[in-house]
Amino acid sequence: MRQQFLWALIFSAMVPLQCLAEGAKKIQDNSFLVEEAYNQEAGVVQHIQSMMYNQNTKDWFYTFTQEWPVPDETHQLSYTIPITRLTDPGNARGIGDIALNYRYQAILKDRVAFSPRLSVILPTGNYKKGLGAGSAGLQTNLPLSLELSEKFVSHFNLGATYTPGSKEPGGAKANTHGTNYGASLIFLATENFNLMLEAVRTTNESVQPDGSKQRETTTLINPGVRFARNYESGLQIVSGLSFPRGIGSSSDTKGVLLYLSFEHPFK
Repeated sequence: MRQQFLWALIFSAMVPLQCLAEGAKKIQDNSFLVEEAYNQEAGVVQHIQSMMYNQNTKDWFYTFTQEWPVPDETHQLSYTIPITRLTDPGNARGIGDIALNYRYQAILKDRVAFSPRLSVILPTGNYKKGLGAGSAGLQTNLPLSLELSEKFVSHFNLGATYTPGSKEPGGAKANTHGTNYGASLIFLATENFNLMLEAVRTTNESVQPDGSKQRETTTLINPGVRFARNYESGLQIVSGLSFPRGIGSSSDTKGVLLYLSFEHPFK
């Protein structure tokens, strides 16, 4: 814990003073594991990267997401490319199942935002190495964002995943289901420097060699920090650091998560 606190302190000290100035463009998409409910504005694209390292298993998980307004914030298209390294089995590494996402800005007024998402998950990961499901799937998520006050923001998620014909490495198939829900509380120390705490829970089914299914539940809490730097061109760079921790049956998860995004006008 001392080492983690030291990293957080060093990371926070790297914040340029101009990033903390009041009146600059504030961070809205300010969660890591919980999806916020603000679509991209017209003429603005965002490139999002995150990497999580599990200190216990030595696995790491990287994702790249690009979000585009079509043509404004009412409709948003995006894609997510995951890259994974698993130490067990066989030190497998490579691209996972790519997601194509559509999100509709159903509510954006006053202090409330709601934007349901529907995703098609493509079977691009090698299921024989444990990097994918071996079949296309569907996922939905219901992100809700609330500005509780001038200093506090909260995000809530509820979602589900369905993969017909999901495969295990030996080729056995079954229809699998998954659920996810979570919440985050964000403290805006300034408009561009945030302290955050997230809690998420996911339940997923995996196919066994005999065609049966095994259900696994993961519960994480994730404290972290995030800050932004704004440029006259309209570019906003957001970087962050957090320390996800598993609780209960997920206590073997002890990680570090790095976040970096670039948001800028494209016309």
